[in-house]
Amino acid sequence: MTLGLFLMTISVNLLSIYLSVELVSICSYLLTALTASRKASEGGIKYLLFGAVSSAIMLYGMSLLYGMTGTLDLTADAFGIELARQESAVAVVAVLLTSAGLLFKLAGVPFHVWTPDAYEAAPVPVAAFFSVGPKAAAVLVLMRVVTSLPVESVGASVVGLQTPLAVLALAGMFIGNLSALRQTDAKRLLAYSTIAHAGFLLVGVVALNEAGFEAVLFYAGTYLFLSLAAFFLIDLLARTNPANAADDGILIRNFAGLGPKQPLLSVALTVTMLGLTGLPPTVGFTAKLLSFSALYDAWQQQGNPWLLALFALGILNALISLVYYLKIPFLLFFRPLQPEQPEPVRAIGGGGYLAVALAFSIVLLFLKPDWLLNLIAGW
Repeated sequence: MTLGLFLMTISVNLLSIYLSVELVSICSYLLTALTASRKASEGGIKYLLFGAVSSAIMLYGMSLLYGMTGTLDLTADAFGIELARQESAVAVVAVLLTSAGLLFKLAGVPFHVWTPDAYEAAPVPVAAFFSVGPKAAAVLVLMRVVTSLPVESVGASVVGLQTPLAVLALAGMFIGNLSALRQTDAKRLLAYSTIAHAGFLLVGVVALNEAGFEAVLFYAGTYLFLSLAAFFLIDLLARTNPANAADDGILIRNFAGLGPKQPLLSVALTVTMLGLTGLPPTVGFTAKLLSFSALYDAWQQQGNPWLLALFALGILNALISLVYYLKIPFLLFFRPLQPEQPEPVRAIGGGGYLAVALAFSIVLLFLKPDWLLNLIAGW
């Protein structure tokens, strides 16, 4: 799967992109069904079915682009020239169909339905890997496809993609955040959270400027620390409470009263949740600030009303996410341990300190964002 992700990031040929996406997808199906349980099998099959549909749509879009341009190479001059001559609506639809497989790996709307079941079925390390690796590779390929289009033309142009991408970003934010509000399982909550973050990742792509693309890379880099820390800390805290062993999944209610028993893990998880929301002093605030600043600049230059709508409703969605992200920290520190629950285990081990180090990095990158920004600028 890692090989497939690397191939995705370096591919400039549509067929190579398709084959690398398929390599990642097939490995993902197997990793989801890794454990011998009914839930894992169901999650893997659902993942496979949605993956097959999105793959077919992506391949159809690529065939349309090949028919229009006569080339599979995104960097070829003929690709942009021929696409510029096509009818605008048809060419934009072809590009959006090609993006289906990328949106599937990104857990973006409308190819997001597999996410909660697959994340709940997969082991925690696998779900954590799903939340960062495929997303980063998919958004890089999406930016490559977008930037291969002509800037302005009679036919397909990069500006013509702004409105549909803005709609997809808004849909991802609302569906992810509103669905997460009523979750009782921690892994499903984080799964819907990743759908919302896929929408936030698209904000920089929608801006279609250099600042927006840099913001996407910064967001993807910081989300690595945020998502891994969230999955690992939730799993570690769940392991300290023997009550989770008797329940189906990692139930949010079982985190009640664990704060005083596991202060280090609980504080680290609180910092991580603040980062996922986008509040200071965490790097999540910096990532959202850069993305929405680039989007606002794009709106001032182009005047597209959808950009302003995405800006305003995106900030609203950040506030909505505050409700469910702080649900677990609230239970940790402001609700007592249930009387029928056994005493939590106190040892956290080396994995706990690694998760705490990830949470510390979230604050450190807020204080020193130039470390990551300089690295991105060097690329």
